[in-house]
Amino acid sequence: MKPIDFRSDTVTKPTAGMRRAIAEAEVGDDVYGEDPTVLRLEARVAERLGLEAALFVPSGTQANQVAIGAHCRAGDEVLTEAGSHILHYEGGAVPALWGVQPQPLPGERGLLKPEDVAAAVREDNMHNPRTRLLSLENTHNRGGGSVWPVERFRAVVDVARKAGLAVHLDGARLFNAEVAAGVPASTWARLTDTTSVCFSKGLGAPVGSALAGRADLIKEARRLRKRLGGGMRQAGILAAAALYALDHHVERLAEDHANARRLAAALAEVPGVKVDAARVETNMVFAEFDRPALEMVTLLGGHGVLTNPAGGPRTVRLVTHLDLSAADIDESVARIRRALA
Repeated sequence: MKPIDFRSDTVTKPTAGMRRAIAEAEVGDDVYGEDPTVLRLEARVAERLGLEAALFVPSGTQANQVAIGAHCRAGDEVLTEAGSHILHYEGGAVPALWGVQPQPLPGERGLLKPEDVAAAVREDNMHNPRTRLLSLENTHNRGGGSVWPVERFRAVVDVARKAGLAVHLDGARLFNAEVAAGVPASTWARLTDTTSVCFSKGLGAPVGSALAGRADLIKEARRLRKRLGGGMRQAGILAAAALYALDHHVERLAEDHANARRLAAALAEVPGVKVDAARVETNMVFAEFDRPALEMVTLLGGHGVLTNPAGGPRTVRLVTHLDLSAADIDESVARIRRALA
C-alpha cells in the first residue's frame, strides 16, 4: 500500500526538471560571495519581494532567527502571535540565541488586531524590556494556512511603525498567500523591514530559504548566518533548485489549494470528522475527530495516511503538496472511512 503523506509540504521530492537544474548548476564559494547561482537567486528574491537585498540560508528557522538577531539586542522584546512559528517550532531560539523576550499576543487564526499590538508595546521605563520588533506570519501555520488580508496587515504594521518598531514577516508560505489572494508577495513584503520565504515547503525544493530586506539588515544577517554555521560553500547546487521552484512551482500552488478544498469537502461528509471547509484558504486542512489526535495519527498511519496532530487535543492537520494528486485525495478519504468504520 502506497503511503499518502499529508504530514507537511516539506516531504516533497525534487522533480526531474529540478534534479537537472541541480546537476547543471554553476557554482562557486558562497562564503566568499562567489557562487553565481546563489547571487542570481538572492537578486531574484529581492526583486520579487520589492526589497533591497536578500540572503540565501539553509532553513526557514535560520532565516527568522538571523532576522531577529539583526533587529534586536539582548533584553529587547519581540511581539508575535501566540501560535507563531518562532514561538512553537524553533527550539526556543529567540531567548537562547539572542537574549530576546517574546511576548505572545492573542490572534484570530493567527492574525493580530491593531489595537492588541498597540496595547502590547511597553512603556519606555527602566523596569521594562524595550519592545523592538513585531514578527508576523503569512500564511499562518497554526492558523490553518490563513492568509493576511492586505489592509489588515497594513493596519497592524502602521501601529507598529507609530510605536517605533521594526517589522519582520515569516513568509515561509508567502507564495501560497500570493496565489490564494491573487496579490503579489511584494504587497506584503514591501511593508516590512525583513521578509523570509521558504523554498522547501510548497515550492518543492529540497533545501533552503531566503531573507530579504534593507541592505544594512541583510549585511548584518549575513554575519549572523556565519555565526550560526549557515555559511555554505558551493551552495549553487541548492540555489538552482530554488530558482527552478520560482520558475515552475509558484503558480501550481493553486492545485494544492484546490486539493485541500477537495479533501475538506470530502472529509466533512465522513461520520466522526468535523471540518470547517470554509476556512480552508490554502493547502492545510484541520480535521477534528471523535478520538484523541495522537490516537488518530496512529490509526490513520496504519491505513497508509500519514498525518500530524495540530492544535487541539482531537485535531489532526493534513497538508496538500506537489507530490499529491486529486486521485490521492480521493483514495485517502476512502482509507479514512475504512479506518473509522
